[in-house]
Amino acid sequence: MAQERFCILFPPLVLVLLVLGCVQPSLAKESQAEKFLRQHMDPDTSTVTPDYCKQMMKRRNMTVGYCKSKNTFIHEPLSDVQVVCFEGTVRCEKGKFNCHKSTSKMRITYCHLKKSSKYPNCDYETQQLQKSIVVACEGN
Repeated sequence: MAQERFCILFPPLVLVLLVLGCVQPSLAKESQAEKFLRQHMDPDTSTVTPDYCKQMMKRRNMTVGYCKSKNTFIHEPLSDVQVVCFEGTVRCEKGKFNCHKSTSKMRITYCHLKKSSKYPNCDYETQQLQKSIVVACEGN
């Protein structure tokens, strides 16, 4: 009798566990720091191809549901970016005053959505630059 119940309940239980395993990671809330790392940091890249932005924007989940219009990837060590929080304060785009501008130029890639591009086929222009960056700093 117990073995019969087990055989009946086992398949639905496995299905529920599989669904929870797939859903659980999406329920975890990404912190602002984790989001910054995902969206803006790529310190190990030394050469950038013309398809870099198209590939990275997709790989970093910035083309899910819509095409993010622009993004900057920083190709410097995280420690160099963190130091910017102790440099000059500037007004942020959204009016806050927790932004800081780097005193040194950094290697970055600027990604801009091509005008002809439409979701789900997000296509980006890739531009390599060396310039100061502005970051918003909160807490640690």
